[in-house]
Amino acid sequence: MDFFRRRRNLIVPPRFVAHFADFFRPLRKLAVLRRFVKRFADFLRPRRNLIVLLVAIFVIGAGEELWMRFVPKYLQALGVTVFVIGLYDGLRTLLSAAYAYRGEVLADLWGHRRVFIIFNLVSIAGYALVLFIPNWGGVIAGMFLFLSWSCVSLPATFSLLGATLAAERHSIGVGTQSVIGRLPIMIAPFFGGMLIDRFGVIVGVRIALLISILLSAATIFVQWQLREEPKEKVAKIERWNFRRSLGEFNRPMRQLLLSDVLVGFCERIPYAWVVIFAMDYIGISGREIGMLTTVEMAAAALCIIPASHFAEKFPREPFVVITFVLFALFPVSLLRAHGFTTLAVAFGIRGLKEFGDTSRKALIIGYCAPERRGQMVGAYYLVRDLIVSAGAIVGACLWKLGPRLNFLAAAALGVAGTLFYIRSVRQARAMASPIMLYGRKRSRSADENS
Repeated sequence: MDFFRRRRNLIVPPRFVAHFADFFRPLRKLAVLRRFVKRFADFLRPRRNLIVLLVAIFVIGAGEELWMRFVPKYLQALGVTVFVIGLYDGLRTLLSAAYAYRGEVLADLWGHRRVFIIFNLVSIAGYALVLFIPNWGGVIAGMFLFLSWSCVSLPATFSLLGATLAAERHSIGVGTQSVIGRLPIMIAPFFGGMLIDRFGVIVGVRIALLISILLSAATIFVQWQLREEPKEKVAKIERWNFRRSLGEFNRPMRQLLLSDVLVGFCERIPYAWVVIFAMDYIGISGREIGMLTTVEMAAAALCIIPASHFAEKFPREPFVVITFVLFALFPVSLLRAHGFTTLAVAFGIRGLKEFGDTSRKALIIGYCAPERRGQMVGAYYLVRDLIVSAGAIVGACLWKLGPRLNFLAAAALGVAGTLFYIRSVRQARAMASPIMLYGRKRSRSADENS
């Protein structure tokens, strides 16, 4: 770290490298940790709605993650074909897109508390349907209901963050939400795997569904404490339809969307098959699946907050590039896995891909007009997930030809999306003012040294 500080005038490293050194140097005295705790407390203290929302996200997520990651294995245990598993994953992505868009519009119209409670009740009905109809038809039908909470909560949370926080606080807000949302994923799949190892896949998933129903029902009392944020006084404007919202995307948002679609294919093609690959091809248990998920989420949680910290001080695009690279690396790392240790490395890479996810979400929020944020965020995710849902069917077709082809195709699409986004960012910087470097004006001394 001192090497960079002594030679800054000679080497002229990127500003974020020097600031990285400044950030980690005081860790010996725990100064940064104390500042972060104080900053986090200051961030939450006046924001009642965010506290309520984070509690709801944690509790509902803990219930869902007991069984959600094992659904493809559950369907396999019921005796379905690979195309039914692909259909499940494709419909899941498709419904996520539709619910996210309509749910965000409803959040704009009805308010956050009403929308969160209604869709929580709908999700409970979906859990019950899967519980009492133990066949693949019950899973597909229940999915139309139980996806509503998780799909609506994401864009509605963006809207609530946008209404509660200043623009420069969006990254830390999204980062906090991301960390809290991943904490139950670190814990719940381990216990869900224990249920599966103890009672079998089918019975274990049904027990987990019952627990999920109880936790979601208890969360309704927490969600009732939400209060609507006062909206900025703006003139009444005409509501846009989906086509109009899409047409108002600016150039950076359209380029990010296209890159996101390609990288989304990279994620979706192997998504439904990761647990099946680990259990059937590598031979690990349900409990070990939970441990791998803990490794993934721990890696994600450890990188999200530091990345959010730096994303508030520097341009967010480099963080997004790093995330896209890690997306492409994950399927390649699966190909090299031959036991629990190598799978843990692969899942760690999968967790580290969250490094720039908060920056990507903050960019989406920032690209939207404040009075249209709900509609435009919903339109973005609708377009992305409508297209990416086809990746699940493609993944099922490739899986019949073997895991290797499935994983290599996913990696190739991830590389394509990453290269396109890098090219887009370079073009945007070339068109920008030359006095701007890393989001700041160059100092006179820097100009003289150059």
